[in-house]
Amino acid sequence: MTPTPPPKRVRARHLAWVAERLSPRDWQVLETVNRLHLVTGFQVERLHFVDLAGRSRIVTRSRSLARLAEWRVLHRLPRRVGGAMRGSSVAVYGLGIAGQRLLAVRTNSSSNPPSVRPARVPSDRFVAHIVAVSELYVELREAERTNSLILRNFTTEPGAWWPNSRGGWLKPDAFLVTSNGRVDQLFWAEIDRATESLATIDRKLRTYVDFVNRGGLGPRSAVPRVLVTVPHEVRRAGIVRVVSRLPEPASELVLVTVDRDAVVALLKSLAGLPP
Repeated sequence: MTPTPPPKRVRARHLAWVAERLSPRDWQVLETVNRLHLVTGFQVERLHFVDLAGRSRIVTRSRSLARLAEWRVLHRLPRRVGGAMRGSSVAVYGLGIAGQRLLAVRTNSSSNPPSVRPARVPSDRFVAHIVAVSELYVELREAERTNSLILRNFTTEPGAWWPNSRGGWLKPDAFLVTSNGRVDQLFWAEIDRATESLATIDRKLRTYVDFVNRGGLGPRSAVPRVLVTVPHEVRRAGIVRVVSRLPEPASELVLVTVDRDAVVALLKSLAGLPP
């Protein structure tokens, strides 16, 4: 779960003032941050400012995010990601206290309650991991725009977690459903950043294989496949070796891909082609 600074009181007058001034695009940004927990400015731009061109897109996105942060709708983390990049494109945003309150009112705290976070400072490793999960979502939405696929569902943790029938949980980073209009494919996604040992990956993947071999079913009373995205080819080869040593149906259950090729791998899977 994504942390934010300790909540501060937000006066009802301020919330009402902000609510009157939020544009439809502001609400879309707010919903996206609630869904993904943490996003970069560049990710927000690719999702919600594609109707603008050139420098206008960058300037408008930057001003919009600065305004939402000033109103405490969003919270800008004090650290940045992607050190080679500059500017607000690498700033990271989570929900601000005003954003949490506004979403609670708008959703009536029922169907899609705001993802309120514990008051602690996230580590660089934690932030990079959540941003990588968000990147998969952004790339899938971009593919959807080109009519390459349909993204029917993308749920992050803890909403993506699933009972393992032994009193515990399968804890994927996300649950997603992609479609070509004829076939839907369900995946539990594990976003690997090469920060854990292969022995840890082995144990994690075995929980999915054991679940399936015990007759476990996931969402839609189906068995989602497990998508593992990794940062580079060396890591992919290592995890492929791990999968090769797991009991069946691991070879069919687990799809391992370099993160930049994840959308292509999902498209091939929809088409029934090998990765």
